[in-house]
Amino acid sequence: MNRDERQALALAGVFQAATVVDELARTGHTNERARETLIRATLDTNPETFESIYGGQINNLRLGIDTLEGVLTRQQASPNVMRYGFSLILLMNRLRNNEQMMSTLGERLTRVRGQADHFGELHDNVVASLGEIYQDTLSTFRYRIVVQGDPSLLQSRHMPEQVRTILLSGVRFALLWHQQGGRRWKLVLGRSGIRRALQSLDH
Repeated sequence: MNRDERQALALAGVFQAATVVDELARTGHTNERARETLIRATLDTNPETFESIYGGQINNLRLGIDTLEGVLTRQQASPNVMRYGFSLILLMNRLRNNEQMMSTLGERLTRVRGQADHFGELHDNVVASLGEIYQDTLSTFRYRIVVQGDPSLLQSRHMPEQVRTILLSGVRFALLWHQQGGRRWKLVLGRSGIRRALQSLDH
């Protein structure tokens, strides 16, 4: 896999998070494989390989790949999903410029990793802890992501931490995208290159 393909996959992870957040907020349900891939990627703070971050199966990011394709071609992309996706990248840039928050995030994710080893990666306690990390760190920036959806769902038990956990996952993939050389201007000027990379992944 070349660098362009890694960039495209990491960006697909960002838009997978954006789609999962939108689905949870509107319907209370989402693609479980997509959600679980995001949570596992967030907990894997020291991956052995790039591929291990998303479980080595490109189809674990299929929802994000399809969403990103829609964004790049300006088809079938919900305005909320687009807003969340680009907002996650903005939030990642704020985080990169805040060394103290980066180290706090690293320390707390290491602690939750221990919790996940005990309870299992997808346990409610682990999701609650990940959501708490997002609330205590990224949501303290003046720039915040406002999630829109069904108010009764968004206020229901366990839903706020689920949404925050997936937003944290989106920032994790945005950081990965940046580490692979992804830049915001490429989203504007390099759309065709990203599309080519996505298409080559499917062959």
